[in-house]
Amino acid sequence: MNSKSLIKILYRDNAEFDGVAVTSYWDGVPADRGRHFSAALAWNDSGLIVRFVAAVGESLLVSKAPVLEKKTMGLWERDVCEIFIAPDENDLRKYFEFEIAPTGEWLDLAIDSTSGERITDWDYVSGMETGARIEESRVVMTMKIPWEAFGKKPKAGDVWLGNVFRCVGREPDRGYLAWQPTMTEMPNFHVPQKFGKFEFLA
Repeated sequence: MNSKSLIKILYRDNAEFDGVAVTSYWDGVPADRGRHFSAALAWNDSGLIVRFVAAVGESLLVSKAPVLEKKTMGLWERDVCEIFIAPDENDLRKYFEFEIAPTGEWLDLAIDSTSGERITDWDYVSGMETGARIEESRVVMTMKIPWEAFGKKPKAGDVWLGNVFRCVGREPDRGYLAWQPTMTEMPNFHVPQKFGKFEFLA
């Protein structure tokens, strides 16, 4: 069973099952039901599969001319779901950021704060693949990330760390949802100290 701070990653070829529900903003305040989302994770020999199912309770903030052939900089300024992953549970200073929009647009970044300053590798190439569809009352978004993106492949029983998020809506009522609330004064997802656990199951 998943818990409030643990997501169990099933070994299978898809993530088409109920995931962990995210119902609160980054500061722990409950979000409107129309902004809730879930994240389900699965893994196989080739990589990690992440499936987001997001409620649609308002008009989506998306690109009118999405580009799918390359990463979209600034994607976080639109409606988007995200996952941050730290493959080394003993080193939270290095992690990866993956984003997907309802249009299928995507973004992959490598983060390193070893120096004390957050350094982003904007040219990082993960090889991630994405797919998305907008339905009447929800959006389904899936990403597949090869193990080469992390520089390592997990085995059953391994624990990685991370968090999942959603940005939704327009200012001044824009929402920033987090599975593990970061509890910062202003919305900020880059708080690896608040990461939960991802456990890989056989």
